[in-house]
Amino acid sequence: MAVAQPTAGVAPRPSRWQKLWKSISLVFESRVATVGMILVLFWIVIGIVSLFWTPYPPNATEFQQNLPPNAVNLLGTDHLGRDILSRLMTGTQVILLKTRIPETGLGSYIIFFAALAGLLSLIGLFMVWARMFDRFKQIFFAVLALAALALIVYVLSLLLGWGPIGGFALYFVGLILAGIALFAFVWGWLNVKRLKIMQVMLLWTVGLVLLAIFTSAYYPTQNVMMPTYSIPIGVAIWGVIGSVIVGAIMGLNAGYRGGWHDQGIMQVLDALIAFPRIVLYLVVIAALGQGDLVVILAITVTGAPGVARLVRSLTLDIKTRDYIRAAETRGENPWYIMFWETLPNARGPILVDSMLRVGYAIFAIGTLGFLGIGLPPPDPDWGNMVNEARRSIFANPLAVVWPSLAIASLVIGLNLFADGLREELTRYQK
Repeated sequence: MAVAQPTAGVAPRPSRWQKLWKSISLVFESRVATVGMILVLFWIVIGIVSLFWTPYPPNATEFQQNLPPNAVNLLGTDHLGRDILSRLMTGTQVILLKTRIPETGLGSYIIFFAALAGLLSLIGLFMVWARMFDRFKQIFFAVLALAALALIVYVLSLLLGWGPIGGFALYFVGLILAGIALFAFVWGWLNVKRLKIMQVMLLWTVGLVLLAIFTSAYYPTQNVMMPTYSIPIGVAIWGVIGSVIVGAIMGLNAGYRGGWHDQGIMQVLDALIAFPRIVLYLVVIAALGQGDLVVILAITVTGAPGVARLVRSLTLDIKTRDYIRAAETRGENPWYIMFWETLPNARGPILVDSMLRVGYAIFAIGTLGFLGIGLPPPDPDWGNMVNEARRSIFANPLAVVWPSLAIASLVIGLNLFADGLREELTRYQK
């Protein structure tokens, strides 16, 4: 009996670390990407060092610091006698390394999570109606009916004297009652039809349960104050992460599902793109006030349409591939196909675009700081530093030059890194 011999000359399968190093070494093959990476790493190191040490207190003047006459300020001081180098180092933190959560009531967090739970339950409810009727007309009238019910409950709460907060809580209670009223009918209808819809029912039920929990916990916690604290990763990066998540979800649904999904999502995104970005920034900040989280939300709202258009174009190409057809033949769920088959094969262009968007976000933060509506004190903001120093630009021009060079060098470094990486990825694909 013949015995199969092992095939000679077959290379061993590379390990995970070898694959990671191969991906990292791709950057060093491009001089442009290498220069950009050096600039970005320089500011990251500066920010990390500033967490532990700065030459002087960044917000203290020379009079407050009680410095000796021979004190040396490497980059000079601003019009208030504050050390520019220390302020530049500290300003790097809020852009790249940390996000400050202001002091607020615990009830505000409860309302936020209640709103998310209500949104989750509404998404499940709309998906149930879509599976029941498979037509947009019925979904449209169902949404109108739900909005009318919520309006009636809200007006009733105002007449009873509950005020806006009580009406807000009662609004979600009305949604719970509406969901319970429809539950029996929908349950009986769907048990006769597809079994996979039970996953949607689970989503709806979880949303309603969380909504009830958060709504009932609002009043006992509304006077409890949460202290100020910081979370890792800077405002610019969180804003880009939010825009990528929102844009990827919308772009995948628009590109893969097509039809009225594509038309409705893209019409909304086109309406957002029609507004100048600075106008959207002003609208969001004027409605919610200043703060790190508000700036993150503004960057997310303005950046999501561009990401969605990119992901949609990639999805339209990828969904014609054979492996997508194979997944559809196996009967995979559309969400599985979008997030496990389509999105991983589009990660290269999305990654490069995200790096470019970090640069745009840093420039946007600097613009908002220059207008006086960006990141709040006490940590200095580069754009706010330029705004304060421009009043004495003829007496002390270096106070304007250094923060402007900081913004320009970091944005240029990110752009060079993204352009070089895109060039290498394109060459590797060819």
